[in-house]
Amino acid sequence: MNKIPMTSKGYSKLQDELKKLTSEDRPNIIAAIAEARGHGDLSENAEYQYAKEQQSLIEGRISDLESSISRAEIIDIKNISGDDIKFGATVEIEDDDSGKKQKYQIVGEYESDIENKKLSINSPLARGLIGKKKDDNVEINSPKGVKTYTILSIKYI
Repeated sequence: MNKIPMTSKGYSKLQDELKKLTSEDRPNIIAAIAEARGHGDLSENAEYQYAKEQQSLIEGRISDLESSISRAEIIDIKNISGDDIKFGATVEIEDDDSGKKQKYQIVGEYESDIENKKLSINSPLARGLIGKKKDDNVEINSPKGVKTYTILSIKYI
């Protein structure tokens, strides 16, 4: 069974989502199914079909979260240091072509959120950055071709 690396914040977020699904969403969808059953013929009941689909989605997500939480390897970023990029690092990079600077934190797959600058450890960019040091150049194969970045800073916060 493979461990899933994640920060303590990411772990807490997964636990909160699981708690909401099991204590709020699951009971609500069960009530909706019961109400839809009361409307008669189930084969032509759109409310019932929709509620059953929602129940399936909720149960699938609960199963996924339970599996992830059970395999979680919580990594305390405050205890990590060094000059090279590892899980949890906040990295500032510069696109060598455009000069655009970007800052990302490398996090677990379940807590990645590109809009909030949280980059999955499994992404091509993060995989290319792991093990590199400040001022290193990194080539990343992207859908738009090969991109080159310079690492400006590495922090563990």
